[in-house]
Formats: sequence, structure tokens, C-alpha cells
Amino acid sequence: MSENTSLLNRARTLDAEDPLAGYRARFEGHDDPDIVAYLDGNSLGRPLTDTLQRLESFVREQWAGRLIRGWDEGWLGLPEQVGDLIGRVAIGAAAGQCTVADSTSVLLYKLARAAVAARPDRTEIVIDRDNFPTDRFIMEGIAAERGLQLRWVDLQYDGGATAAEVAAVVGPQTALVVLSHVAYRSGHLADIPAITAVVHDAGALVLWDLSHSVGSVPAELDQWNVDYATGCSYKYLNGGPGAPAWAYVAQRHLADFQQPIQGWLGSADPFGMGSDYEPAPGIRRLVSGTPPIIGMLAMQDMLALIGEVGMPAVRAKSIALTSFAIEAVEELMSGTGVVVSSPRDPQERGSHITIDHPAFRDLVPELWAKGVIPDYRNPAGIRLGLSPLSTSFEETYLGILQIAESLPRS
Repeated sequence: MSENTSLLNRARTLDAEDPLAGYRARFEGHDDPDIVAYLDGNSLGRPLTDTLQRLESFVREQWAGRLIRGWDEGWLGLPEQVGDLIGRVAIGAAAGQCTVADSTSVLLYKLARAAVAARPDRTEIVIDRDNFPTDRFIMEGIAAERGLQLRWVDLQYDGGATAAEVAAVVGPQTALVVLSHVAYRSGHLADIPAITAVVHDAGALVLWDLSHSVGSVPAELDQWNVDYATGCSYKYLNGGPGAPAWAYVAQRHLADFQQPIQGWLGSADPFGMGSDYEPAPGIRRLVSGTPPIIGMLAMQDMLALIGEVGMPAVRAKSIALTSFAIEAVEELMSGTGVVVSSPRDPQERGSHITIDHPAFRDLVPELWAKGVIPDYRNPAGIRLGLSPLSTSFEETYLGILQIAESLPRS
């Protein structure tokens, strides 16, 4: 398969007209000659150059320079400060409702346990069958732990949960509904306001996982009347490998929030070393142990950049990238058996698309060796994760071209 000149020229024109194109140069590795196309920003975002300076400065000036004094000089307040920044810049949450702590898995457990405790007379948790494995596994564990039952929402392969599908499953015994804003496999974008209204009409609570949307798709959690939300920070928030997650608890639920992992820093007087646990007021009661200070450094740079650009502009670029990617797949892979397994309507998808072919499982290592880096998800999908501020249209074209050229020919 030869280079498609018209498609390449279109990619270059889109880059030339892209008002966000200049931001790509702020990311380390954007000009690495060994990387033809990085198409996995939905799993791990590139680091910002500013982050290199921040990390070195922290080690030299704060960690080495201030040592243990750093806790009293600002570190202890960082989880709530960064949480408020996430709320303001990315998820539409007023101050005091978001904090950084733990991993997404641990926060899913904390939030779900608190939610079912808030509905003690109800016996069911609703979750979709195609949700990320961690979400499903944790809800299975909580159901077993608390003697609850799981109710499953069955989805279209290339879609995600809709208000009608959720309405068909929730009922008077539903305590909690757990869903993802953007489906990890198909990239389907859920209608949070409509689904949340359906859940509330049933008298239940809803927990949204924003791991595959935060930083690429705008959210308005306060306005949408969401109860709880969480998400990781190493994808579109570029916090680095294993960076800590964040959690949102609506103000109306904070006073009665029952922390299932009662750690000292979530207590009302952690340095009092008291004999009995009393939860801290506000969002700090969600904290358990010592906050991950180093893990919070990198995401601050990306949040500052998102704040500079604005989420509407980020979303516009995301839509343009995924639309171009689908166009390129259809043109370059026509007749190969490759199927686009993501919504065609740009308003119904996040910032990644999935394409399926039986050969993809074995093809990905070959692509990585050639400097084209997507990821693979069962049963037969390559995900093309297009991080709006660090991915170009030409890069997207070159990556898709290489995938097309690598497909086995009959």
C-alpha cells in the first residue's frame, strides 16, 4: 500500500489550521525520530517539558532542602488544592468536593461502599457488562461483602450505556449505579445528565468513572447533579505512570459520607493521635493515608495547560482528530476486513476509537518496533488514543498508514 497523497495533504492542512498545534512542542518526545506516531495517550500521556523542571526543583529545593518540614509548609494541603484545580479546570466542580488520593481502584471502592451505606434498605448495584474490569471486579467484591446483588446492563459492542438501557434495569432495590463517562473499549460517550436523572428518579445514587474522559471531554458534575465520580490522572491529565487518582463527592453527601478505610489523615485531628476515629469535615474525610506528593506534581502542569487552552477548545480538537482517524481508517483499510467499533457520531464518542481485525493481537508488537504505538484490547481491537494537545493530524495519518501497510495480505 502506497502513501495516500490526498489524505496526507489533508492531514497537513488540518495541522496548519489547528489553533492548538503549537502546544504540541511543549511535550517531551514530540520530535523523537524513533516515534512515528504515539497513539496511546488514552493510556499514558506524554510528559510536559515543564514537568521535568518541576520534578528537579522539587527534589532539590523541597525534598532535599526542606526535608520533613515540607509537610508543615504545604504538602499536607496539596491533595485538596490539586483537587480544587481539577474541579475548576476539568470537571465543573466547585471547591471543596474533589481531592487527590490513592488509585482509581481504591477510590472506586471507597465511593461505592459509602454509596451503598447511604442506601441501607436497598439490595442491588447496577453496572454494565463492558465496563473496565476493575470497576466490575470491585463491584462484585462489594456485593459479596455486603450481601448485595449485581444487576447488569447489556450494551451494543460499539456503544455504551444509554438512559433507556439504564432505565430498564434500575428499580426500587437499586442502591448504586456505576458507569463510565467514556467506555474504555468502544470510546462511547455517555449522556451523564440524562442517565443521572434516570438513576435519581429510581431513588438510587450514581458513581461515574471519568478515567477515559477527564482532560479530553468537558464535564459539569455540579450542574449535572452527579453524586460521586473518580478517575485516573495519567491519561489525558499527563500525571505520569501510576500517578494518583482523584475523587469527587457532591457537597450534599459529604456530611454523611462513611469512609470505609479509616486512616489517620482522614480523621478530624490526625496529629492528636486519638484512640477513636472521628472523620474530618468535608472532602478530607475521603483521605486515608499519607498523600502521594510526588505523584501530584506532573498533573499540575497539565491542568495549568488545560486551563490556559480551555476544555471547549480541547474537545473541539479531540472531535476533529477522531473524525479524521475514522476517515483515514476507512480510506486506507478499505477491503481489509477492519471494522470501526466506535460510535460514528462525534458527539457520542470520547478521544479514542477502536478498530477491530483478527490479526491485530499479533500485529501490535511489530507496530511498536516500527515506532507506531497504539494499544491492543480484547477481543480483536487496536485503540487509537488521540490526546488533543500532544497529537497531530499528520502523526495520526502516519500511524494509521503503518497499521494498514502491516496487515497481512491474502
